[in-house]
Amino acid sequence: MAKRKILVVDDEKYVVELIRDILESGGYKVIPAYNAKEALDKVYIESPDLILLDILMPKVDGYQVCREIRGDLLLSNIPIIMLTVKGGEKDEIKGLGIGADDYIVKPFRPGVLLARVKMVLKRTLRGLEANPLTRLPGNTAIIEEIEERIDGNRLFAVLYFDLDNFKAFNDRHSFELGDKVIQQTARIIIEYIKEMGNPEDFIGHIGGDDFIAITTPDKIDLICSAIIKSFDKKILKFYSSKDRIKGYITGKDRQGNINKFPIMTITIGVVTNTRRKFSHKGQIVAVGAELKKHIKSLEGSNYIIDRRIK
Repeated sequence: MAKRKILVVDDEKYVVELIRDILESGGYKVIPAYNAKEALDKVYIESPDLILLDILMPKVDGYQVCREIRGDLLLSNIPIIMLTVKGGEKDEIKGLGIGADDYIVKPFRPGVLLARVKMVLKRTLRGLEANPLTRLPGNTAIIEEIEERIDGNRLFAVLYFDLDNFKAFNDRHSFELGDKVIQQTARIIIEYIKEMGNPEDFIGHIGGDDFIAITTPDKIDLICSAIIKSFDKKILKFYSSKDRIKGYITGKDRQGNINKFPIMTITIGVVTNTRRKFSHKGQIVAVGAELKKHIKSLEGSNYIIDRRIK
């Protein structure tokens, strides 16, 4: 993965060098700039992922640089962290009011700076690529979360969610109602991951009726059972009383034949590294797809945990 580029703007050369050392130790590429003009020139040339911007600079201050960047549609999504020796509330409000994403007072601790940079980059990325229907993080954030756990040698459980018979329901009814099913599914997953999981657990929306969550192995049974129970109860409200009694709807299958499609169920394939190690996200994705294919052959809502050693 390419290093994230950070433009550091400060008229004090030693401050830029100090920040460069801190950020490079965290794996970032630093682009230095020592005044407003140089900063604006490099924003266009380098397209940085984030800008660390000093407020008190000669001629043109950081506030004006921030305004110019926020006023350009091509640059407006670049996150900006303001740096200043000022610590007053009014200064902070002014910086945030013109579009800064965060505000750090000098002198700062290296660990705090790195943590703020990481947080702002992650928040910006997720905001840009969030699924418009559920507002959950998309595929870039999903990949990043999986890679962080692999690289950190942490125990994890990746839960792949898929709805059975969703296409038939969507074809039979309006896309608007299908969207409501997707939103309801997201709410259920969010509710039980937050209630029964860990603070650092992750939820993402792969697309369509496919979701993903990352938790720890000890939470699997509790979370999966609760999500299935809630889904099976709440999905019924999307069907007419007649269809609920029958237990199915009729519609065309992928070959164009009229067929019966049971009321939607949810399947969860769970990939963990408790019994085997993964070195790449692609291995996890492959196992998840295999599990989902197997579990879809079963009736009703189910979850299955991959317990194989190899």
